[in-house]
Amino acid sequence: MSTTPGAVSPAPEASAGKRDPKKAAMSGWIGSALEYYDFALYSLAATLIFPAIFFPTENPTVGIIASLATYAVGYVSRPVGAVVLGAYGDRHGRKQVLVFAMLLMGFATFAVGLLPTYGQVGILAPILLVILRLIQGFAVAGELGGASAMIVEHSPDAKRGFFASFSLQGTQVGSILATAVLLPLAAILPADQFQAWGWRIPFLLSAFVILAGYVIRRRVQEPPAYAAQSAEGKAKQRFPLVDLVRSYPWVLVRCVLMTFTNVIGMATLIFGVSYATQKGYGNGFSSSDFLWVTLVANIAAVVTIPLFGALSDRIGRRMLMVAGGLGGGALAGGYLWAIEQGSLALVFVCIVIVQGLFFQMWNATFATFFQEQFPMRIRVTGFAVSQNVGLMIASFFPSIFTAVAPPGSANIAMTIGLTTFGICAVAALATLLSPDTRGKSLDDLEARKAGKPVRQDELASAAR
Repeated sequence: MSTTPGAVSPAPEASAGKRDPKKAAMSGWIGSALEYYDFALYSLAATLIFPAIFFPTENPTVGIIASLATYAVGYVSRPVGAVVLGAYGDRHGRKQVLVFAMLLMGFATFAVGLLPTYGQVGILAPILLVILRLIQGFAVAGELGGASAMIVEHSPDAKRGFFASFSLQGTQVGSILATAVLLPLAAILPADQFQAWGWRIPFLLSAFVILAGYVIRRRVQEPPAYAAQSAEGKAKQRFPLVDLVRSYPWVLVRCVLMTFTNVIGMATLIFGVSYATQKGYGNGFSSSDFLWVTLVANIAAVVTIPLFGALSDRIGRRMLMVAGGLGGGALAGGYLWAIEQGSLALVFVCIVIVQGLFFQMWNATFATFFQEQFPMRIRVTGFAVSQNVGLMIASFFPSIFTAVAPPGSANIAMTIGLTTFGICAVAALATLLSPDTRGKSLDDLEARKAGKPVRQDELASAAR
């Protein structure tokens, strides 16, 4: 279609509806909270409960590694879910994939609450647990990619980081909900009753996720720009994974490496909980103590995530991601040292600094930054595949930590701390090698990826 020289073509979304960033952010927040309640619940149970009831053994190291390995199994299936659900979200809509992912997650988590224990059915119990964990991983792979894509595409360009951070805040709220349900049960019930039946209650509550997820996600509208592109048939030209690997291989590799920054959480809230509470390590903290530590870390994150999201719109995302990753990686060993000192107060201070501040500089920002690296036609797939392949690899770090620093070994805090910092340094380098997106509209980024001329009026319109 020809246009008059100097005239600006109508924005594609003009014919597809109106952007609604607040509604998209709220939907992403609520949906992520509900879905990550399920995922975080399993993570907590894998360190506090499952070693005894699903993997009983006389060797404490074997039991801990086996339980943490089932935690990692959920990440093994995430790349498969990323490919399948990412393609579904790119070809058929962000809304559709979000509804399906939440329903599947709710079903799998509810089923965990019905599982028999090792003492009741033997080896069948951990086998069933692994199968349900695989389903969980498959389902959650499409959640953050779809939710953040929807928010980013609904948001004004000058506030993408702020609005998109709410889906990450929702994941922290989900972790808080999981901890808040487990905490009173672990504190009130005798240990034998908690292990016998009390731990099942939070999993069975996932039945509400199935209903709430369907109601909430069905009300979300597709981003207008995506709806316009889909109507033109551009979203279905090629299978998204093929397009991703052929056109953006190095972007994919860099995003995978950046995702390794999650080693901070693996070292503190996964291995750290095991290190503090398992008898083999001899640090003497109770499960109840570290449910409180996890709760405080997530509350701090809820407060700081939108602040760092808004700050990323002002100073750029790369600076925050690098500073947060290197700072959190450098202090992870200090957090483990605090556990060795036996001071719960010191542990609380360290977890707020490492997990509530430094890690959230990265966590609040990466979803927007990753979304900005890929064009709209493969945005969900690009985000989901890179994030989940990276997380699949990173998820084995807690088991590796336990293997290289088992109960009874020396210099555990230093060994794990230096390893964590080294991994974060690799992720920071990948971030620095990625193009900065500060001050660029989505249309600008899309045009650059397609090799088209960039409109000069975009940044002015982005602020509106």
